[in-house]
Amino acid sequence: MDTENPKPELHILNFEEGSFQTTFTKKFMSRKSYTVPDPKKVFAFIPGTITKIFVKEKHKIKKGEPLLTFQAMKMNNILSSPLTGRIKKVNVKAGETFTRAQILVEFD
Repeated sequence: MDTENPKPELHILNFEEGSFQTTFTKKFMSRKSYTVPDPKKVFAFIPGTITKIFVKEKHKIKKGEPLLTFQAMKMNNILSSPLTGRIKKVNVKAGETFTRAQILVEFD
């Protein structure tokens, strides 16, 4: 076996139409595996600045009611509740900037 150029490891992928062999890149092998998002955590989908917060901890809220407003890309946006429940924690304050994928609000 050639130690400088080892044979790539082949992987079999199965589909309804059949199967085929392929190799995986280093980038693919070192990727972060998918995890199901927690529906009780509201993440920021773009970076921005909080302008107003409508909820507090232990506040009961219905699906569709506003949680907070924020400014991003020169637009004011309203972030609505994705579910009916009780607020566990608000992780931001008015005037604070946040990053993409930051947890803004958590539900019980």
